[in-house]
Amino acid sequence: GMAGAKARGPLPLPCLLLLLLPADSAEPQLRFRPPAEAPVRLFTEPELARYDGHQEGQPIYLAVKGVVFDVTSGKEFYGKGAPYNALVGKDSTRGVAKMSLDPADLTHDTTGLTEEELKSLDDIFNNVYKAKYPIVGYTSRRILNEDGSPNLDFKPEDQPHFSIKDEF
Repeated sequence: GMAGAKARGPLPLPCLLLLLLPADSAEPQLRFRPPAEAPVRLFTEPELARYDGHQEGQPIYLAVKGVVFDVTSGKEFYGKGAPYNALVGKDSTRGVAKMSLDPADLTHDTTGLTEEELKSLDDIFNNVYKAKYPIVGYTSRRILNEDGSPNLDFKPEDQPHFSIKDEF
């Protein structure tokens, strides 16, 4: 059964996952701390654009709903030349909601999305991105008001653990 297979493996899965982290990232165990202790990093659009998978050895970041995820461990999906590379280095909320890679949809703007698309967006946000990829920060649009003042309603996303069971 599962237990036997697990015991035989050379490394338990969590160790393998830690090995996938970019070498220059903070101590791996930070991934598992409650977000309250982690400083909130703000990404401007030009900053986020630097992490678009085209720079060898740079992490790959993708924002959904203003939340910036480190999707480097999904390089085969998000890296240079990979099928979903168009989504990275920006907030692609609309594209994720519509399952679209159309450049016009690679935006944070959710105006006019259907109920169904919004539900799909939340499902993917919670069950794919939040479940698999560490949150590294937030877009300035999520943290600041239009005039650049801090948005007092901002709350960091809760990400106490990754449910990586679907990887087995």
